[in-house]
Amino acid sequence: MLEVSTEVKRYRIGDVANMLDLKPHVLRYWETEFSSFILGEKTEGGQRLYCQQDIDLFEQVKKLLYVEGYSIAGAKKKLSGKDVAADEQDLSENAVPKELLSVIKEELQDIRDHIQRIKADMENKIPRS
Repeated sequence: MLEVSTEVKRYRIGDVANMLDLKPHVLRYWETEFSSFILGEKTEGGQRLYCQQDIDLFEQVKKLLYVEGYSIAGAKKKLSGKDVAADEQDLSENAVPKELLSVIKEELQDIRDHIQRIKADMENKIPRS
C-alpha cells in the first residue's frame, strides 16, 4: 500500500527572504502586522517557519505595499476583501507609506554600519609611518 505524506513543506525566514528579495526584518514586521493572515510558526528554538500559503501572502503584501502604494492599513483591508478608501487607491506617485520609510531607514542604517566596518578594516590595514 502506498503511503501519502501529509506533511506540509516549511521554509525558514532566511529562505523566504531570499525568495522574495526582502530582508528578514521586513518579514518579521509584516508577520506582526498581518498576523490574522500569516500562519507562520516557530520552532522550540525560535526559528520562524512558513508554508507556501504564507509565502504567497508575503508576495501579495509586497505587491500591495511596494507596487500599488497601499499603506499597511489599506493592505489589510484589501486582503480582508473590504473596500479600500479612495485616498488609499489614489496615492500620488511620489507618496511613500510610513511603513516603507521605516523599512528604508533600517536598510540605510545597515548600509551605513557596513561601510563603517569596511572603513575601520581598511584603516587597520594601512601601515603607519
